Amino acid sequence: MDIRDISRHRYSHTMLWAVLLSSLVIAIAATLGRAVANVKAALIDKPDIAVYLLLKDEGITHSVLLRSSAGQRDYLVQTKTGPKVVKLKMGEKEWYVSNIDTMHE
Repeated sequence: MDIRDISRHRYSHTMLWAVLLSSLVIAIAATLGRAVANVKAALIDKPDIAVYLLLKDEGITHSVLLRSSAGQRDYLVQTKTGPKVVKLKMGEKEWYVSNIDTMHE
């Protein structure tokens, strides 16, 4: 088959579908890649989430990272009973709360 024998409408229709399907494949791959990266980061690299999960009985409304080092992070958290300083330490596999200091308002 020669390209001269294809009508302009047929050629543009085929090219449109090729571009649309290629864009769809790229969008799906990018979305899956971003989702996997976010899940990995949430499970491993986010001790900020650990503050909320480990202290769910405290009723935390806001947290601010004060200091960060390789194995420890200090947070100022606003709870239902007032502000507190929470120290998280990295264990062998996960973060844990090592100290909670109550602050005066």
